[in-house]
Amino acid sequence: MPPTIHLMHGAPPADLRPHARDKVYIKEDHPALQGSLTPPIDCLAPKIFNFSPGPTNLPPAVEAEIKFRCFPDPADKRLSSIALSHRSPEFGAILQNALRLTRKVMRIPEEYEILFMQGGGHGQFAAVPMNLCSTGKEKATYIVNGTWSARAVDEAKKYCEPSVISSINDDGTYTTFPSYERITQEMDPESKFLYICSNETVNGIEIHRLPRFDIPLVVDASSDFTSKPIAWREANVGVLFACASKNIGHPGVTMVVIRKDLLGNANPFTPGVFNYETNISAENVWNTCPTFNVDVVGIMMEWLQGQGGIGKIERLCILKSNIVYNVIDESNGFYSTPVDRESGVRSRMNVPFCIANGDKDLTDKFLVECWNRGIVGLRTVTPFAKSIYLRASLYHGVSLEDVDVLVSFMKEFAQRHSFGSAAGGSVARSIAMGDCLSSSPAGVAGLFMNRANAAREVEFHWPVIR
Repeated sequence: MPPTIHLMHGAPPADLRPHARDKVYIKEDHPALQGSLTPPIDCLAPKIFNFSPGPTNLPPAVEAEIKFRCFPDPADKRLSSIALSHRSPEFGAILQNALRLTRKVMRIPEEYEILFMQGGGHGQFAAVPMNLCSTGKEKATYIVNGTWSARAVDEAKKYCEPSVISSINDDGTYTTFPSYERITQEMDPESKFLYICSNETVNGIEIHRLPRFDIPLVVDASSDFTSKPIAWREANVGVLFACASKNIGHPGVTMVVIRKDLLGNANPFTPGVFNYETNISAENVWNTCPTFNVDVVGIMMEWLQGQGGIGKIERLCILKSNIVYNVIDESNGFYSTPVDRESGVRSRMNVPFCIANGDKDLTDKFLVECWNRGIVGLRTVTPFAKSIYLRASLYHGVSLEDVDVLVSFMKEFAQRHSFGSAAGGSVARSIAMGDCLSSSPAGVAGLFMNRANAAREVEFHWPVIR
């Protein structure tokens, strides 16, 4: 049985709940407050609505195809990728399919190699400087605009000499991205590369279009890869990496895309498992690669192609995030998000929001009620200090129907606990329902036609570089 929620009557606090007469005390060991992703057994929801920051669900069609391909009936007399040798011809076909589709879906030019590596994003924090800095004394410039880029530069200090351009605020938070002018002025001209994280999951900051500078760009795209086009040549991308567990697969494999002219510069002490050139020469099987995970990436790429390509996927990502942001922005202050709309760097993948300026009682009540409804993942266990902000992560596994369930509850909760109404509620419901929320091509097309019902996204604009 879940822990009891204790109600006690008393004078309401002087906050955004002047008419709330019941003060709610929820035990700290309640599963919802401990990051549980399993709702109570009496939950009436038709499924779990998972808004976790990752690992997380893949689209239902992808999960169904994984079940069919990777867990065959013994009568089928075939082995799945779980059981295939990484050097077998059967897995070779799976590997080539994943590489071919990745290049096609993401429009990766031929001058780039694609690797399936291990070690996650943290592994690449080390692998990037080890592969691009042959002596460990080379310089690099790191843009630090959130939690993960800060971690990356700490790791890079072991393998190169990084300089930092940071957007950290006085209170230790991140809410924006350094301007192009500032980067140009402060970037070390001797840098081997310029490092950015294109989407900071913890902080809710995303660069929707990559900038271009004279030195190669290294991009941690772990949480936004396949959600928008990449201007590989125009942005002078040297290396891009993405761990799989957000938008392209299951944890255990990391995709690395590297421009060929940057190969051959690895520090001699670079381990073979992290050496780009070593793994390219071995055609991705220098060691035992995660066969199942590579298969899943290929299945995911097939799904992305079947949705109409990366342009349509981006429009869907914009629509999903706008629906949530509009509810926040039009809630009369009941909900708030730290990244200002006019900044142009609000994340489409991870929407941070707090309730009544971080009121603990209301936040706990919100989480418990979400959990009871099968809405999970808004606060998960992390290695970082607990924040007043919850996060709704909107990866490809989160459908428009899932978003509607979340915002409908947000509106209902705000109406019950704030002095005003959550006016943003009209946004999601004003979008045509029925076929528009189906997974059929006609439904998706209809939904895109109704984009005007969601507020336009403000984008961070870089200067045009010719």
